[in-house]
Order: sequence, then C-alpha cells, then structure tokens
Amino acid sequence: MNVKKLLIIGFVWPEPNSSAAGSRMIQLMSLFKEEGYEITFASPAMDSEYMVDLEGLDISKKSISLNCSSFDVFIKELNPSVVLFDRFMMEEQFGWRVAENCPNALRLLDTEDLHCLRLARQKAFKEQRSFHFTDLFLEDVAKREIASILRCDLSLMISEFEIELLQSVFKIDKALLYYLPFLLETSQILNFEELLSFEKRSNFVFIGNFLHEPNWNAVQYLKETIWPLIRSKMPDAVLHVYGAYPSQKVLQLHNIKEGFNIMGRADSAEDVVKRARIVLAPMRFGAGLKGKLLEAMLCGTPSITTTVGAEAMHGDLPWNGFITNNVNQFADAAIELYKDEILWNKAQKSGISIVDQRYLKEFFSDDFKKYISLLHSNIDKFRKNNFLGLMLRHHTLNSTKYMSRWIEEKNKVN
Repeated sequence: MNVKKLLIIGFVWPEPNSSAAGSRMIQLMSLFKEEGYEITFASPAMDSEYMVDLEGLDISKKSISLNCSSFDVFIKELNPSVVLFDRFMMEEQFGWRVAENCPNALRLLDTEDLHCLRLARQKAFKEQRSFHFTDLFLEDVAKREIASILRCDLSLMISEFEIELLQSVFKIDKALLYYLPFLLETSQILNFEELLSFEKRSNFVFIGNFLHEPNWNAVQYLKETIWPLIRSKMPDAVLHVYGAYPSQKVLQLHNIKEGFNIMGRADSAEDVVKRARIVLAPMRFGAGLKGKLLEAMLCGTPSITTTVGAEAMHGDLPWNGFITNNVNQFADAAIELYKDEILWNKAQKSGISIVDQRYLKEFFSDDFKKYISLLHSNIDKFRKNNFLGLMLRHHTLNSTKYMSRWIEEKNKVN
C-alpha cells in the first residue's frame, strides 16, 4: 500500500503562540495526520526562536531555496500525493515546479485571509475614503492571488464572506473553494464553571502580532483616540497591550500614568485573556477571521470590535459584546460592558454559543477528509472542468519558469 504524503510549503515556519495563522497551520496538519499522511513541512524562511517543534509533532522539516532547481530534486524524491501552499506567494514561487515534477499531486492553497482584500481596505483607509469592491480590480495583488486560486485544485477559505466575494466579484467557480474555518478540539473548550467570574477579572486587553499591519493600526487607534475617551470617564482604567514582535515604535506607546501598558509577547495568550474583563479590538481594516476574538470567546471574555473585526465570525448569532465603527459608541460600549455584570454575563454566554455552534472541529473534519479523497481520485476530470486554471498553468508555467531559471543562472554568476 502506498504511503500518503503531504508536502506543505510554508511562507514562514508555524508559530502557534505568535499568530492565528500559526495555530491554523497546526490544525490543518492535525487533520492530515488523522488520515495517516506522512507530513513534510518545507519553507524558504529563516528559522525563528518561536517556531513550533515540527519533529516533536512527527513532521519532517526541510529548508528550501527560492529560484533553485534543488527543489525539483527534492520533490521528485519525496513524490507527495498532496501539496499544500501556505498563502498564494508560495504557489507563485513553487507551483510550477510542483506541476512539472509531480503532475498528479493534488494542489491545495490555504489562503489564510484574502491578501488583496486586506491590502485594498488598508489602502482605502490610508487615503481616507470608503472601501469599494471595485478597489480590488486595481490591485496587482488581486490579480496574482486570484490567478493562484485558479491554478490550484482547491483553495481552503477561512471566511464565508470571502467565499461570497470571490464568487460574486471575481466569478470564481464555487467548486474551487472550500470553507474551513478555525477548528477547535472539544478539549480546548473551557468548562463554563472554570471561567473566572466578572468580579474576579480586571482591566482591558488587546492582543495581536505586531508584524500584522491591522494590529499595529488598531493599537495606534486605541492610543490616540479610543483610550483617551475611555479614561476621561474611567480615570482608573487600565489597558494591557500584548503581541509578538513589538517594534520600538510600539514600545514607545507605553505610558503607565495613562494606564496604557505595552506588555510585549504573552507567554500564554489564553492566560492573559481569561483574566481580563474586556477585549478591545478596533480593527479598521483587515480580512479573514480574527484569532484574537475567537480566543476571547474561548476564554469567556466579552469583546468590543468593528464590523471588519467581527466579519464572518458569528453568522446570525449575537456577538459576545458590541460591534460598532463609531469611536464614541466604541468607548461608551467598552465602559458599559466593563461595569455592568448582567450585560457582561449575557455577552459571555453569546461568545460561548458562537464557539459551540461554529468552530468545533467535529463539524468539519469528516467532510473535509472525504472531499480531499474524492478530489484526489478524480483529479483529471476535475481539472478538465477548470479551463481557466489550465490556461493559467500553461502560461504561468512558462513565464514563471523561465524567469526563475534566469534568476538561478544569474545567482550562479554572482
């Protein structure tokens, strides 16, 4: 019997304690492990201090190089049955090599979030105007990302909103998209009785990786606008800001007198959030699902966020706190929720309901495994139904291939 092999080509090495993207990757690897896949995780990134111990998870680790035919030798020898690209940039770099050397391998793309959506919203924000879907057509990233989705056999989507956007705005065939949100093990769900009560909690908290521009922008927004409004009505209020990779400009925002405390990396995000009374997440742009807000629900901690922050996270269920884009309403809601125990308990229960009804792994795992198996066994038929993908693979294989070959030869000379 042939051993099933999964090759993951990572943009970075997974850091589950630094970002939601790292946790997401661990969840995906768990699904394939359960199906008996031997997993190899390869990346051109440098090792990091906080990367997960892949060998400890029984996953092979391989460093690979960009624009180098050594990858061809490696993948031919490995001969994976499934290749998972971690974000579209990795498909751009290595997709043509995978197609050329292992044409029968199923090619999956984990988008994480739609980069083109996040960047177009960010650009609109910086230009001080409203975002419109037509902005996406002006983004080079959109052209690259959509092309990558079309070239792959299936793209794993974390957001229902983004699936709808891809179908309505870019006319992507729904057969190329698969909804797979954050996947929580039942063991991760804290018992309601174990959660700290309202009176045993204190302070506001923000948590997020500072390498992610929406997080840095949200902290600036808190510092300059929202927090002064809260402090004017709650002079003793304290905010703890946690996040991996804080730069000097982040650390300079620390001000004990203002109750604005930059705490740096949290050893345990769960421990930090479950002791706080309120999570503040004033996201002004972004995409995908917000790991910080799911963490808040898991910890029984109500949150105040924006429409972008809550996007695609709660379906038709009540939010575990308040959603508003108005700065004064945001500050007032934060104060009200912090002080009103009855309202706080109601919000907490809403968060637990969202987790229980939308994010349990058991809701998705069996269907996903069956679909991957079905897709793999009918891959030729499936690819023939994706003519745009065939066309893009043909042209990209040639253009990207020869550009990469040229860079490789140039590097040899240098």
